[in-house]
Amino acid sequence: MQTQITHWYIIVNPAAGKGKAARLWPQIAQLLTQEGIAFEVAFTQQHRHATELAMQAIAQGHRHLIGVGGDGTNNEVINGIFQQQSVPSTDILYALLPIGTGNDWIKTHGIPKKLHAWLAMLKTGQIDYQDIGWVEYQQEAGRRKHFFANVAGMAYDAFVVHHVERAKSSLPSKFIYLWVVLRCLWLYQLCRARLIFNDQSVEDHFYTINVGICKYSGGGMQFVPHASPKDGHLALTYVGPLSKWEVIKNTYRFYNGSLGAHPKVRTLQVQSLEVQSLANQTPTLLEVDGEYLGHTPVTFGILAGALRFICPCKAEDRKVTIVT
Repeated sequence: MQTQITHWYIIVNPAAGKGKAARLWPQIAQLLTQEGIAFEVAFTQQHRHATELAMQAIAQGHRHLIGVGGDGTNNEVINGIFQQQSVPSTDILYALLPIGTGNDWIKTHGIPKKLHAWLAMLKTGQIDYQDIGWVEYQQEAGRRKHFFANVAGMAYDAFVVHHVERAKSSLPSKFIYLWVVLRCLWLYQLCRARLIFNDQSVEDHFYTINVGICKYSGGGMQFVPHASPKDGHLALTYVGPLSKWEVIKNTYRFYNGSLGAHPKVRTLQVQSLEVQSLANQTPTLLEVDGEYLGHTPVTFGILAGALRFICPCKAEDRKVTIVT
């Protein structure tokens, strides 16, 4: 019996990787055609256009989506999958061709960056599922809701992202990003906030607050080293007041997964989280996957196993073939 050919709707962010996606697209399209992969393509034209394109594609009947870009493009396409209400999110099969500066989401799942290896994954990889986080937050125009597959950051983490955006530049490479993180230490002022989770309430001047589905952000940093994308929980890390010298001295912990070993760092698992501003305190800022969104009051929640995507086969699953 002949199997039906999978038809992919591909959303390309030509600006991803500082224009690398646009430069590589002719080669990518040629290889896809040579491999007999059926597709049509759309190019983003402005910020959050990938979300609109994904929603339109699903409304038109497409059920196989590919994003071409970095973590920002990944976040936008995933928001399209979860903001649409035509079909359940698990009716959509998603793949990311990573062409970005950080490429953090793929680190958790071992998704390859080299094109030929990625094409092999697309044809003979396996279907997997992971949790999706959601966050409600405040903007000047009112309350908003956003979805994320990787890591959200508040307090200092969001301050750094907001600082970069106000400078009208994209998030830089991981080495320059670390320099920006350390440079902003002299600009940031801690503000007091309240966290509510697991029937607990904690008030403090927080250096940073991170909520993760996956482990990596900021070009390989591990602010939520205990995150697992399939356990139905949000990984929460919060850090109380630290001196600038303590932050610099413990920078190595951002990368080796030992952040939770510091005595002023708490790491735990929650299913929901509220972050509230306190009277006469500056609102606490929020970023998701490297994009500044807004500020407190903020509420986090989780959708267990809601994203259906392609990743490389595990050693025990080498015979699995999902695309014909």
